[in-house]
Amino acid sequence: MLQPDMARNAANQPNLLGRPSGGRHAFLHARHEPIRDVKGTVARLLRYLSTSRSVLLAVFITALIAAVVSIVGTRLNGYTVDAFISTGDIAGLGRIGIIMLGMYAVGAVATYLQNFFMVRISQRTSSRIRRDLFSKTQSLPVGFFDTHSSGDLMSRLTNDVDNITMMLSQSVVQLFAGVVGITGMLAAMLWLSPILTAIALLTTPAMFMSTKAIAARSQCFFTMQQNELGRLDGYIEEMVSGQKVVTAFAREDEVNRQFGAVNESLVYASARAQAISSIMGPVNNTINNLTYLIITVAGSMLLIKGLAGITVGVLFSFLLYMRNFTQPINNILNLFSTIQSAFASAERIFEIMDQHEETDAVGAKDMHGINGDIEMRDVEFSYTPGKPVLHGADISARRGQTVAIVGPTGAGKTTIISLLTRFYDIDGGRILIDGRDISTMTRASLRSSISVVLQDTFLFSDSVRDNIRYGRLDSSDAEVEEAARQSCAHDFIMQLPHGYDTILADNGGDLSQGQRQLLGIARAMIAHSSVLILDEATSSIDTATEQLIQNALLTLMKGKTSFVIAHRLSTIRNADSIIVLDRGRVVETGTHDELMARGGSYAQLYRSQFTAGVTM
Repeated sequence: MLQPDMARNAANQPNLLGRPSGGRHAFLHARHEPIRDVKGTVARLLRYLSTSRSVLLAVFITALIAAVVSIVGTRLNGYTVDAFISTGDIAGLGRIGIIMLGMYAVGAVATYLQNFFMVRISQRTSSRIRRDLFSKTQSLPVGFFDTHSSGDLMSRLTNDVDNITMMLSQSVVQLFAGVVGITGMLAAMLWLSPILTAIALLTTPAMFMSTKAIAARSQCFFTMQQNELGRLDGYIEEMVSGQKVVTAFAREDEVNRQFGAVNESLVYASARAQAISSIMGPVNNTINNLTYLIITVAGSMLLIKGLAGITVGVLFSFLLYMRNFTQPINNILNLFSTIQSAFASAERIFEIMDQHEETDAVGAKDMHGINGDIEMRDVEFSYTPGKPVLHGADISARRGQTVAIVGPTGAGKTTIISLLTRFYDIDGGRILIDGRDISTMTRASLRSSISVVLQDTFLFSDSVRDNIRYGRLDSSDAEVEEAARQSCAHDFIMQLPHGYDTILADNGGDLSQGQRQLLGIARAMIAHSSVLILDEATSSIDTATEQLIQNALLTLMKGKTSFVIAHRLSTIRNADSIIVLDRGRVVETGTHDELMARGGSYAQLYRSQFTAGVTM
């Protein structure tokens, strides 16, 4: 089935062989941009944090206690120098030591509780983000997944959410404590010596200017780092899933070369991001050391001259305050790479959350108990604007009829199925079920009335029983086994290690394609839907097995409106109506005998299979 961005990118995107192609390999050539909306991203993260207001209040209180302990303890250090050490008061020194020991114990407990509460907040917030993101993916249209790498989506659900968790648990608590500490230390410095405080603040603009310059330079590399990580995850996921194809065509060396290129891109982006952001530490340490030197010289001169009430204890306390004032700033700046990486991750997550969801029309209603009369009237459709796939298609089926859709590859057969199930919406015309436009029905109720057996059956890493039961979750074990018997799957299921309770590998990788299709047919049988769609449902089943399940399929289709897409035309000879498509147009309609008598497109297709031995 043609996918929306494939045609659009076909001329630009090289594949593994270096030739132009579309498809999911577009992620190998992604564009990288800096973080576009830092303020908006921060605001959205804060909205998630605001749901834990009570715990945030606890973090604030414990941070305040820790800051007060640090401020008071620092001043007591200077007071101890002037009041006890300089006078030789050993008893007073012991008393103040016990008091300070108790204060520092309270500060340690407050710091522990502060970190404990913040970890709880970070885990809950990340859980909500992950839940919302996963929920969003369940409401996105099928077209979105046709044009986005599943590996990149998984990277956003895992790596990007983990980055946010790390920032919240490590960086936010230091930001929170830092703001409280910086404010408290600044107030204490002003109270202790306004003159020395004014001198100390002279270097602060230089620190913030250097930080701003480095931040602006490194932002795009942190975004690139996360995008490259998503690309790498997407490439790994695709190559692992397609390992048999890679091996069959001996493309291991080419795949390794391609992986090396993507991996090196990640290394480059990560190295540049970390290298640029790591400059902040040395630059700000140099500024801080220069500030300490200036304060020491200025304070010593005031002390020697006996000005501004500066004593040895005051100067000692002020230098400690300076250290405690600049340390939170340095900590925040040292965490800058983590914060930038988390912002880049958050923007990637919110990019998915901002995608348009698959929604029902205003006033759409559930459909119940449909008869199965289906009409497609003058349907127009294109995946890419300006490149129509269907041109004025007219198809009709009455309840209980079997309608076969045939035609060469790319004629639009599977597209019709996608439109009937509203995986995509039509550009023009109408699709009616029982005379009612499907656009006025809720998608959930529409799809619950249709059972689909696709050419490529997807199976979950669950038991065989539950994979069949996926067609109708409230079905009993007896119904599951009966569906398996009708689809001729029972015999091979009983040969599995644990029968119906056997846990399948990823996508049924331990089964043959034919066995997977049999389970797909059983899943459709148990659903009891009014409309049945078979998209090459027996293409991977051997001829002998196919003959066995034809009667089962006839039983399954009895009383249902059935659409059958088949390349082996011998399987649809008894269809009530055969629709012949060519380049998106309905060119012939009729029964097998009628179409053969006309000697048109269908007759040519049919004869080519039996005279030339070609499987269409």
